[in-house]
Amino acid sequence: MNGPLIQLIQGISQGNPAAILSSFIVIALLLLVCFPVHEFAHAYVAMRLGDDTARLMGRITLNPLAHLDPMGSILFLVAGFGWAKPVPVSPNRLNGDPRTGMAIVALAGPASNVLLAIAFAIMYRVMSPLSGTTSVLTSTIDEVLVTAVFLNLILALFNIIPIPPLDGSRILAALLPEEGARLMSMIERYGFMVLMIITFAVPTLMSSLVMGPATTLARLLLGF
Repeated sequence: MNGPLIQLIQGISQGNPAAILSSFIVIALLLLVCFPVHEFAHAYVAMRLGDDTARLMGRITLNPLAHLDPMGSILFLVAGFGWAKPVPVSPNRLNGDPRTGMAIVALAGPASNVLLAIAFAIMYRVMSPLSGTTSVLTSTIDEVLVTAVFLNLILALFNIIPIPPLDGSRILAALLPEEGARLMSMIERYGFMVLMIITFAVPTLMSSLVMGPATTLARLLLGF
């Protein structure tokens, strides 16, 4: 599984301008838009629900530097799989039931990426008929918008997989009875290992859960 940095190097070595441009677009969108908006949504919703932990740590911001995790970013660039810095949340400081509050905070991240995908798709549908030409500029704008839709859907779908520490595990924990929620908490220490194994050892499963649905939804939103 090659990340955008590997694809960028391959594009440079092959003298392929399209591959180089595409790699730059993916890197910029994920690190500067998708990841920061996702983590900002977690932090903002947590604050609205009564927990100001993230706010006190400077996470109520769209500044990518506040959200990017060095190791997760490097792994994304090299392998195409990575993560941002998790937003700190204190469940007991959330209003109402802590499990429900955590589920709402968790859902905010993927939901923000879906909303971003819809916004970029609307921009594409509005701008594409107006371009009227096939210049480098217009084709680049089209590629940016299409890629933005696809990447945000991938990030949203990937994060709702119910494996700790992904957001889906928090949502599932709120739906399970107390014993099930405790079991999810116990296996969280092994969740990252399980996630890595599934991602790299069983890529077809990840493709079925994320890539396939993301492609279908992207085509629907973009009108392809």
